[in-house]
Parts: sequence; C-alpha cells; structure tokens
Amino acid sequence: MADPTPQLRSADRVYDAVKSMAITYGFRPGERLNEVDLARQLNVSRTPLREALNRLVTEGFLTTRLNKGFFARTLDPSEVFNLYEFRSAVEQAMVSIACERATKQELLALEKFVLANKDEKEDVLATKLLKLDEEFHERLAQATHNEEFLRSIRSINARIHFVRWIDMQSGRRAHTQNEHLQIVHALKRRDADGARGLIRGHISRRLDQIVEVIRTGFAEIYMGNGLATHAEGIGRSGSI
Repeated sequence: MADPTPQLRSADRVYDAVKSMAITYGFRPGERLNEVDLARQLNVSRTPLREALNRLVTEGFLTTRLNKGFFARTLDPSEVFNLYEFRSAVEQAMVSIACERATKQELLALEKFVLANKDEKEDVLATKLLKLDEEFHERLAQATHNEEFLRSIRSINARIHFVRWIDMQSGRRAHTQNEHLQIVHALKRRDADGARGLIRGHISRRLDQIVEVIRTGFAEIYMGNGLATHAEGIGRSGSI
C-alpha cells in the first residue's frame, strides 16, 4: 500500500501557502480566487488546493458563495472590532488562570523574554515587533496549562495579523514592551485583578482607531503591500 504521508504533507504545505496569502492580504479584499491560476502558481493539482480552500473558509480566512467559488475576506471594521473584543475576553480569562497555574520558573522565563527583546532594533516593516508581540501572548496562553487557550490565541492572532502589522508601524514599540512587563509583574504578584485590567487596557487601547488603521490597510494593499511581499519571499525559500 502506498504511503499517504507525502500527499498529506503536500496538502499541509498548500494550506500553509494559501493561508499566508490570506493572512497578509496577498488577495485583495473581496477578490474571487482563480483556482486554476492559483494551482498553477503553487504547482499543485486542484484536489489539495480545494481541500485547503475549504479548510480556510471554515477557519474564517476566506469566504465562499454558492456556485461562485472562493473569495478573499473583506477588511471590515466591525469584524475587526469583534475579533479584538473576543481577544480581550479570552486573554482576561487567560491571565486569571495563569495567575493560579503558572510556575515561578515560567513567569521568570516570560519576564526574561520581555527584557531580552525590549531594546532590540526593529526592522522597517515592523514584522519582527509583531512576531515578538504574538509570541508574548502565546506564552501567556501556555502559562495556563490549557491548550485550548493557545489554540484560540493563535487563531485570533492570525485573523488580525494584517491589521496589527499596520498598527505597529506607528512606532509604539517602547509602550507595548512596557505594558508586557507590567502584565508579567502582575502575574508574578499573583494579582489576577491587576493582570486582567492591564491586559484589557493593552488590547483595547487601539479600538478607537480601528477605522483609521483599516483605511491605512486598504492603502497598503492597493499600493504595494509590503507584508504580503515579505511573506511571499519567505515562502519561496521552500517548495510546495
């Protein structure tokens, strides 16, 4: 019997490639995906591509319309607001549980992570800052010792990745890192109320500027989209 593993790995690579395009808005908002061209671009058959597209619809990265195919998701302020609101609720619960379950060693390691990256120089595209910020929140999730929190945070982070990248180009690195450190210190004190307040403020501080951030995002998408170009360059280091 033939080993199905290579085929499964190929399907995963197709999924990862298309997901990267969707996350970074390599597809324009509302654009209908041309499956023939996309399969040719990725050098794959339609079967693994269709599987990847259906999976990405289920996860909220693409949409589909009956008898019309697959479409890139829109860049909708209300959807982004809802995701930020959901993220705030999840992370407030997350830090409450982390206050109870995180070990002293885990919190010391988290503090060391924040301090080690606090003064690191930022690249022009702000991709490094975004990666460090996402890793910090994933480490918070891991401190709950509940894998469902980590799974949820990774999903939310992916769906707001582009918007947060646009926002982080505003040069607020020092402020972000200081807030991370305050959250860690609250966790070390086992101050659940304080940690919840800090994480709520940390996430919601930019909600009043979502419309402006999205306006900037549209300009980026239609005038160059450095994030998609950067992601594509990384993707070319491997093969589908």
